Amino acid sequence: MIIIINKTNGVAIMRVSEGANAEEALAKWMESHSQEYISHRQGTESEIPTERTFRNAWEDTGKISVNMPKAREVHKNFLREIRKPLFASLDVEYQIADEKENATLKASIADKKQLLRDVTLDSRIDEAQTPSELQAVIPDALLPVQE
Repeated sequence: MIIIINKTNGVAIMRVSEGANAEEALAKWMESHSQEYISHRQGTESEIPTERTFRNAWEDTGKISVNMPKAREVHKNFLREIRKPLFASLDVEYQIADEKENATLKASIADKKQLLRDVTLDSRIDEAQTPSELQAVIPDALLPVQE
């Protein structure tokens, strides 16, 4: 197994099939990723994290670990994806309230939309010290409403 470090200090994992030439495989990868390549080293299967939630935040500093600032950005992007359909639903509700000239309902919907905009500002994101703690941060605005 070859662990490749790219310009962003990210990690690519190359598993070479049995019988294949590792140097040729690496040369081919480097040819198609020449702008990204920084260095490489030999690795073992046991050093590859099994938890892949923050795969795009992996870095290699002699061992593969999760770069927490990068992981926080990955998590914020995840939260943004979760909120997209919620925004779409609230947009429809807002249009209906607008057509009915229901100012109270429009204000309520606007408040919900603001809560959704603020999900990436949740202080627990910055406070999380481990990938597990970060993964557990799901702001209330994204949780299903309990009736």
